[in-house]
Amino acid sequence: MWLDGWMRAQGIEWWGVADLGGLKTPVDRWARSFARAVSWVVPMNPDVMMQIENGPTPAYAEEYARVNRLINSLSRDLVKEWSARGVRAQAVAASERTDAVGIRGDFPHKTAATRAGLGWVGRNCQLVTRRFGPWVRLATVFVDAELPCGPAVERDFCGRCRRCVEACPAGALKGGRWRPGIPRSRLLDARACDQWKKTHYPQYHGGHNCGICSSVCPYGRKWFKRYGGSREP
Repeated sequence: MWLDGWMRAQGIEWWGVADLGGLKTPVDRWARSFARAVSWVVPMNPDVMMQIENGPTPAYAEEYARVNRLINSLSRDLVKEWSARGVRAQAVAASERTDAVGIRGDFPHKTAATRAGLGWVGRNCQLVTRRFGPWVRLATVFVDAELPCGPAVERDFCGRCRRCVEACPAGALKGGRWRPGIPRSRLLDARACDQWKKTHYPQYHGGHNCGICSSVCPYGRKWFKRYGGSREP
């Protein structure tokens, strides 16, 4: 299929299609929802991620913005590719908070990613992949097309590890184990996380960056060791 070739041409190695059956999705301008989503990950620079165990840095803020720009650009391009084939498609912004009270966006990228089989949600309330750990940013493009999906990931593989919980300076991670459908509040005190970032790291995208819980994840650090560091993803 052309989609596989398109992904390879963009250098996207880790992607899949999610079956969104039973989920409420954003709607298009005709108020129609979507049954599928193309989901992929863009790895963050591992050298940068290794450096934020004690808090975000200018390099991390820069990398965060760079990867978000890349995701948004690729998502727009993919929507155009689908549209040229007469298929409805709609992108989700890489990092956009549309609900200030609930501290969330229009649709959780993590839900599409787990249903596409890319990884699970760790105790840090982030997607964790076996290959890159949580050192990734996520992309989601809704699409109205019959595509092979999944298989979905329906359990976590964090075992007894609690490094992210212990490292969180806000005490916002509750240590719960993820499963599909679990309320976010069982894993994360989103308000405590948000307030800590705004209070302590306002210089980084208005207090939207931290990354400590990602930096300490053993899956991310295994990736760093595997490639010997100093490698651009």
